[in-house]
Amino acid sequence: MDCKENERLILPDDAHLQYMGRIDDRCKTAPVLVFPYTMINTCFTGSCVRMWLKNHRGCWDNYIGVIIDGEQRKLRLPHTDAAVCLTLGENLGSGRHELTVFKRMDSCHTITFLGLCIEKDAVLELPKALPMRRMEVYGDSVSAGEVSEATDYVGMPDPNHQGEFSNSWYSYAAIAARKLNAQLHDIAQGGIALLNQTGWFAAPNYIGMEDVWDKVQYNPETGPVTLWDFGRYTPHVVIVAIGQNDNHPEDYMADDYDGQKAARWRRHYERFLRSLRETYPKALIIAATTILNHDSRWDQAIDAVCRNMNDGKIVHFLYERNGVGTPGHVRISEAGEMAGQLVDYIRSFGEDIWKDDD
Repeated sequence: MDCKENERLILPDDAHLQYMGRIDDRCKTAPVLVFPYTMINTCFTGSCVRMWLKNHRGCWDNYIGVIIDGEQRKLRLPHTDAAVCLTLGENLGSGRHELTVFKRMDSCHTITFLGLCIEKDAVLELPKALPMRRMEVYGDSVSAGEVSEATDYVGMPDPNHQGEFSNSWYSYAAIAARKLNAQLHDIAQGGIALLNQTGWFAAPNYIGMEDVWDKVQYNPETGPVTLWDFGRYTPHVVIVAIGQNDNHPEDYMADDYDGQKAARWRRHYERFLRSLRETYPKALIIAATTILNHDSRWDQAIDAVCRNMNDGKIVHFLYERNGVGTPGHVRISEAGEMAGQLVDYIRSFGEDIWKDDD
């Protein structure tokens, strides 16, 4: 990899680069961004910055998000696995600049980060420290911010698109985390349900959150499956936003709430919550769905599981327009609505939920 004559290469393991999110960094000089809202932060001087990367495309057109000095834009990535150098910003002026590069989309693609090019005499600095508060979300396309930028379609079905409207920055999960001044690991995948062979993700061999939640690489289309080390990040608050895609191919919770399939789902949902509790003994775990249209008996099932568990820090939350807010994906304004209500609910538990053990 080469930079221009007046530039120098900053490798991904440079101490002045800051990362957030569940990232596959087994190779420190080629970390892989898989989940939405995973990001790289730094500060630099000089008038330009470029990024070397490889894009591993599964589907859609793929984009990354770039924020320089508070101004956000997207860059379309090539449909090739070859290393490419993208200009993130130029003609910026010679002063100090803040840079964030983040993953807008879910595992429809992964990004291998190979380095930054900055001017030879430029100075690289660490940005401000990440927040001490930590959140984690397990969810589907709404938690990933899919089609969130289709702002002309608020309260309407989705327009035709090829991924250009998806932006994790504007998911309710990311908005809530920023409002609460918290880090976020956004373990979100469009189309995912709880169980294998249901939902929409990884058709025709559908993969559920039961098989994703403890992984870094989890989509066999974009890379070999790898496990996550839970010792690296312990959230104070966990949101479980699963139950939206579970009605495909059969809406058995609505059709027969007391039937065998519905009872099996409730058992597996409880088992998933217990796995999270074992992993995070002190966390506040909030079970929810979204305002995207769905049958209320899924929320009834979640509520029954939470009550049965009788754990004061595993709670069920409903949005004001839960399940009836929109037939399409949640747009930016609707995500803000959800985030505001979720933040108020989390704040109602007081400041102690954010305390680490001494």
